[in-house]
Amino acid sequence: MKKVALFLTLMFMTMSYAQETKQIPQISVSGEGKVKVAPDQAIILATIETKGSNAKDVKKQNDQKMDAVLKFIKKMNIPTADFKTKQVALNPQYDYEKKKHNYNATQTVEISLKDLTKYDELMEGLVDQGINRIDGVTFESSKLAQHESEARKLAIKDAKSKAEDYVSVLGQKVGKAIVISDNSQGYRPQPMYAAMKSMAMDSAGAASNETLAIGEIEIVSNVSVSFILE
Repeated sequence: MKKVALFLTLMFMTMSYAQETKQIPQISVSGEGKVKVAPDQAIILATIETKGSNAKDVKKQNDQKMDAVLKFIKKMNIPTADFKTKQVALNPQYDYEKKKHNYNATQTVEISLKDLTKYDELMEGLVDQGINRIDGVTFESSKLAQHESEARKLAIKDAKSKAEDYVSVLGQKVGKAIVISDNSQGYRPQPMYAAMKSMAMDSAGAASNETLAIGEIEIVSNVSVSFILE
């Protein structure tokens, strides 16, 4: 009797499990949303590099140049919150031919330029004040969160549109979304490098100060969505 009861119990559990694991008709698709916008601000990494045989003199010269650079940035009416020292280094370098040490001092300042009309004047002034290395210029949008939200919505719309295309030939409809996965890698603006140059002369001898083409930045969102089929 106990064996029969145990058998019936196991059979009931198996039937219940089978009912619970009954598959729900669904479709899984990916979607992508892209938003292209013109950047309205830039992050500039500018470095002063000084070399010499005396560590103290090299550091002093480097500090004096950076002091002039920081004063110039302030004269450009860039808020103090928008520029900061990013890196300071003083390293010995051994000259094997002359068998003596030289020293290399570097200081890097990061500038957040929120008015791109000042770009050319700022870059030329930085060079005049002693900057001898531009490590990078990255163009960004001040409305990044808004554009990311728009890209996510476009990605969901793209996923649903794909799902509807697939099931349209089957006589079925796309129902509610049951799983949404964000596969975005996170927005990382591509660096665009600008050459340091003074006012150039065109073929007619006229001054020209066009130093960069800003173009557009692309904000991308990727999602995976599973929809119930009705």
